[in-house]
Amino acid sequence: MCLTVYLECFPSTQGPPATQSPPATQGSAAPQNSTPSRGPTTTQASPTPSTPEPTLFQNFSGYHIGVGRADCTGQVSDINLMGYAKTGQYARGILTRLYSRAFIMAEPDGSNRIVFVSIDIGMVSQRLRLEVLSRLQNKYGSLYRRDNVILSGTHTHSGPAGYFQYTTFVIASEGFSNRTFEYMVTGIVESVEIAHKNMKPGKIFINKGTVDGAQINRSPTSYLWNPQSERARYSSNTDKEMVLLKMVDLNGEELGLISWFAIHPVSMKNTNHLVNSDNVGYASYLFEQEKNKGYLPGEGPYVAAFASSNLGDVSPNVLGPQCTNTGESCDNANSSCPIGGPSMCVAMGPGQDMFESTQIIGRIIYDKAKELYESASQEVTGPLASAHQWVNMTDVTVWLNSTHTVKTCKPALGYSFAAGTIDGFGTVSFTQGMTEGDSFWDTLRDQVLGKPSEEIKECHKPKPVLLQTGELLNPHPWHPDIVDVQIVTLGFLAITAIPGEFTTMSGRRLRQAVREEFEAYGMLNMTVVISGLCNVYTHYITTYEEYQAQRYEAASTIYGPHTLSAYIQLFRVLAKAIATDTVANLSSGPKPPFFEELMSPLIPNIVDRAPEGTTFGDVLLPANTIYRVGEVVEVTFVGANPKNSAENRTHQTFLTVEKYEATSATWQIMHNDASWETRFYWHKGSLGLSNATIQWHIPDTAQPGTYRIKYFGHSRKQDLLKPAVLLSFESTPSVFEVTTTW
Repeated sequence: MCLTVYLECFPSTQGPPATQSPPATQGSAAPQNSTPSRGPTTTQASPTPSTPEPTLFQNFSGYHIGVGRADCTGQVSDINLMGYAKTGQYARGILTRLYSRAFIMAEPDGSNRIVFVSIDIGMVSQRLRLEVLSRLQNKYGSLYRRDNVILSGTHTHSGPAGYFQYTTFVIASEGFSNRTFEYMVTGIVESVEIAHKNMKPGKIFINKGTVDGAQINRSPTSYLWNPQSERARYSSNTDKEMVLLKMVDLNGEELGLISWFAIHPVSMKNTNHLVNSDNVGYASYLFEQEKNKGYLPGEGPYVAAFASSNLGDVSPNVLGPQCTNTGESCDNANSSCPIGGPSMCVAMGPGQDMFESTQIIGRIIYDKAKELYESASQEVTGPLASAHQWVNMTDVTVWLNSTHTVKTCKPALGYSFAAGTIDGFGTVSFTQGMTEGDSFWDTLRDQVLGKPSEEIKECHKPKPVLLQTGELLNPHPWHPDIVDVQIVTLGFLAITAIPGEFTTMSGRRLRQAVREEFEAYGMLNMTVVISGLCNVYTHYITTYEEYQAQRYEAASTIYGPHTLSAYIQLFRVLAKAIATDTVANLSSGPKPPFFEELMSPLIPNIVDRAPEGTTFGDVLLPANTIYRVGEVVEVTFVGANPKNSAENRTHQTFLTVEKYEATSATWQIMHNDASWETRFYWHKGSLGLSNATIQWHIPDTAQPGTYRIKYFGHSRKQDLLKPAVLLSFESTPSVFEVTTTW
């Protein structure tokens, strides 16, 4: 995340799935503001679940398995995209919907269960997790809890922001969006509910394999700071292994899969303005379309999650960093070009543009997953267990050996944080690898925010402190103190829930330490996976050695140079507790806060207007009369702000591409806005005027015939002295022919 957004905002520091829920009523009242005024929806667990527990058949070998998927897209306009923290990178439409994919596994007698949820968002925020757990508790009592539910973000950089409570992220989001927060929470909870209802006896198989051609290390000079003897144990400076779980019922019917693979979903660049799930989302799209034949994207029973792992220093832009003005390589310690400096140094993907790169990388991931899935034969067996603690990460004493200790630090961001990465450059005047501060920026920070203490500067060395976020408390703390650490085990598989982005070597060290801890207490041959971006976001975690280089990832390791050692120590405690059956003796730790009054979005709600003589949905620029396969159909309509549809969800899509079937004299929906072949662009005008443009990139598989494109939306209307209402509308269709030849 870049510095620009912070400096500009310093003065400000003082939806349901398509088939499972009824739509909101037309004309429902719009919320008056987006600032929450309450805590999580429950504070007291029900003694029994409010939803009847399905009867579980117990006499079998395997697990009860439930899978579920639900829409969690949020608003697709008037909100920053989360990940690059680039000023002005507002959502202006949609390429694909975002989904929450839930998997529940329970022992045959139902006594123990775990839940893994992979969500197409940048990262899981603490507020999001607390609210989801609260609503699950309201509905199911103590069945789904903080220890047995993992929420993991895929880390797409093309999802909406606005669902955070700590000030650093609220500023990056340009406010807290309650409509997006509610949409996401509802979708996550809905996915768990669907999985809960669909539970059936089944079996789980595991497979592993190497993925080639999909990733590079974007900080290779930092990686080289790790001991040569350690590096010699590995063939690559990235983790190329994919771990995959295949789930089937007792009749062999396929239910779903979870895959873990280390890759940053940044094939879509920081010039993108369309909400989408990036490369791992495209892999999910391909797999679900393959298994859910005859269903539109986002529908059908089969669920495929491609979850994040130790992706901190891993890029999908495999052509590497190049100077955009000269074409020469800029793969150096500062990621800087001779002419133009760091701003010219950009990593390039394998495609002609970011859309093609996303699909190429996504298909590589999909192809390997399909291969592993089809050959998976090792069954996962054994009991389920889970362990969780809240930890004050600003005050962890780390034992380096039997006599020497060090401590973690209050959060702080270093200078190179503001430089960004080769996947998305940050702010002018900053470069990666900065180990000294700058008097201009130090003075500006001191005048606006105050001086960082000597204690925090000393603790973070050699990081030069740019923002002492752990000492900034207004209007709320800028970074979390209380962090989740969590492990769940499924037989011989251990899933470590990491609250941030581990680099390649950090992940390797944690996996080894956790595996050794299990072995020390009798749990042998454990497979340990890193599940990233879980439960609360704390930026990056590098090794101690990588920290010395102070590239972007190290400057963003907010708890100081011993952060990784602290996490290894904490996860060892959890592993030991599971192995020795002493989880009940673990302290829960200090509960994290849930802040009430958060900064409202900087972009206000305004009434939508249609040009005189038109109405919402009227066609302004119609389609041509005829197209060939491979061409692009484009239609422009009188539009309304798409964020309205995150409040009133009468429509489940912004668009449909429909084909006329003469035999039945009906129009059949062929594509919706979750399809990769469609794009929905919103063009914001002035005084509430706007246009919407829909594109359909006609695939080779399209059949000749008569087609039409329709647009669906909601307009905001407000009469004098009356509350605003959101009115649904749909367009007049634009009809055209598709042919394979002229």
